Amino acid sequence: MTTHDQSEVLARVARGLLYSESEAAFQSGLRRSDLIFEYNHTPPGEAARRRDLLERILGSVGERTVLLPPFHAGFGSNVHLGDDFFGNVNLTFVDDVEIRIGHGVMIAPGVTLTTTGHPVHPDLRVDFGRYSEPVVVEDKVWIGSNAVVLPGVRVGHGSVIGAGSVVTRDIPPMTVAVGVPCRPVREITEEDLKERQEIR
Repeated sequence: MTTHDQSEVLARVARGLLYSESEAAFQSGLRRSDLIFEYNHTPPGEAARRRDLLERILGSVGERTVLLPPFHAGFGSNVHLGDDFFGNVNLTFVDDVEIRIGHGVMIAPGVTLTTTGHPVHPDLRVDFGRYSEPVVVEDKVWIGSNAVVLPGVRVGHGSVIGAGSVVTRDIPPMTVAVGVPCRPVREITEEDLKERQEIR
């Protein structure tokens, strides 16, 4: 594939249009599969080694980042994590394009963040036809266990995504959102600061 052809494919990807596995094969060098395997098999006591691997795997990684193994990523290099990030076990990044996660984000076990979907008509899924749109998780978000965030979604600052939710559209800042499909159910307010606090 020529450089011109590659540029044309990348332009389609950037616009959220369909592309195939064969067309995207030139990006295979950006995959960090071997490093992800190594990270997932690194003993818990080797924190410095884990950090070094994470810096080599991800597009960028903030300070005081915890990502418990195993985690999974199509590329790894398209994932960007902010400071004070906590990702629990079995976090999956389908990162054919960028996944950007802000500061102070907490993600529970079994969550999937996917930038990629497939067309409904089977004739368009030949050669694994697909489309990709970036995912953004803003600062101080908490995502509950087994939630799925779909392509093109932005989760707003401070929001909470309930366990088992399927997030198909943007979630406003400072809201609790739950369900399939995920919908905001209420705002997060000053009253929530009293939660599980002793009353004196």
